[in-house]
Amino acid sequence: MYAFIWRKLPFGLAGKLTGSVLLAAAAVALLWYVAFPWAEPLLPFDDVQVTQDSGVPGDPGGGDAVTGETGETPAGDEHDLPYDTDQNNPAPSSPNR
Repeated sequence: MYAFIWRKLPFGLAGKLTGSVLLAAAAVALLWYVAFPWAEPLLPFDDVQVTQDSGVPGDPGGGDAVTGETGETPAGDEHDLPYDTDQNNPAPSSPNR
């Protein structure tokens, strides 16, 4: 397809380069000003769901304002990790020691 477009552009190498840049700019402008604004309402980028326990706007409900954590384990989230998450693991030892 690109070879076909390159062959059909007029005015030698300079015209083909200029035409290619103009076609690329037109494709970007078409996407930027037509396709993306049309598709934006269909995409879930602004679908943010933040809940608050107290019902008062701005009040985190006694927990962390970002995660909503209150220090209690939510129901259904009980699990034990087979490793310690409070400190870093030691560096692996070299097999050549």
